[in-house]
Amino acid sequence: MSSPSGDGTESRFSRPPTLETVALLAGVSRATVSRVINAPGKVSPQIRAAVEEAITRIGYVPNRAARSLVTRRTDSIALVVREPIEFGFADPYLSSVVVAASQSLSGTGLQLAVMMASNDADHAKLGDYVQGGHVDGVILMSVHDDDPLPRALVRARVPMVLGGHPAVPLDGACYVDVDNPAGAAMAARRLLDTGRTRLVMITGPADMSAANDRLVGFRATLAEAGTATPTIGRGDFTRSSGERAMAELLRRDPDLDGVFAANDLMAMGAIRALKDAGRRVPEDVAVVGFDDVEPARHTEPTLTTIRQDVAEQAKLMVRLVLEQLEGHAPGKGHVLPTELVVRGSG
Repeated sequence: MSSPSGDGTESRFSRPPTLETVALLAGVSRATVSRVINAPGKVSPQIRAAVEEAITRIGYVPNRAARSLVTRRTDSIALVVREPIEFGFADPYLSSVVVAASQSLSGTGLQLAVMMASNDADHAKLGDYVQGGHVDGVILMSVHDDDPLPRALVRARVPMVLGGHPAVPLDGACYVDVDNPAGAAMAARRLLDTGRTRLVMITGPADMSAANDRLVGFRATLAEAGTATPTIGRGDFTRSSGERAMAELLRRDPDLDGVFAANDLMAMGAIRALKDAGRRVPEDVAVVGFDDVEPARHTEPTLTTIRQDVAEQAKLMVRLVLEQLEGHAPGKGHVLPTELVVRGSG
């Protein structure tokens, strides 16, 4: 009985197609088909075209497990966040990084694996998993100063990019950061330019470089302007911590009239605490945040903030990991600019 196509293809390849069936149809060896799939640059364009046509014709799907044995690749990039799961998915900045990184990998054949570590034990297991070859590269976000994973990945030569510069220079580590001191300086100048004289700041965790850089930039700008040293409240980049820190700052300095919060979530919490205390924003107290996450456009009043381009950061981090996978050296740090976005809060 002849096949419906008239060329016998369906009867010859009625079982799930394999490398051998592709090779038979393309008129090449099994090894050549493998080279086309795993290292297309090593065959001629004509042979590659013949093999790709055969693959399309019979619907061959490469066995990922077998392919990984040949290429030693898993076709996945890990985005590792050293925070509790509930924090990571509630934080609009980190969520935006996940979305933008996934979009940047579209068309590369690589998948993004998001991994959260809420404590030291989880982090140690995650580190073992990553170093065990289960992913091809790593993007590390929300890195704390005592995190051993960046140094371990450098030693293991795992392609890796840090989101933010390490507190201590780390040879062989590549990072993508934003100009946090300059952004904080813009926030300080905005508050001063609107006539605020008693300024306070809600900063982030003391063991994170972004929080410290924003504190340094804010303090330095006020010192240059001859303004009194600001009162500092400590938060952890969550909305609730911003609310608590703002309530404490009001007790410590009831006459404050300007607030810089080191991220937008804490700024939103600060606005809530100010309203609860009967303070009008911005008439009585101006508030400036940092990040320009989507909810900042919908607060009441809308949030004046320092914008960092999250999509550009994620795109650059993905590109730097892919370059390392192609054999390029990790390179050094990349610092992206920030900008002031003026809205209703200050």
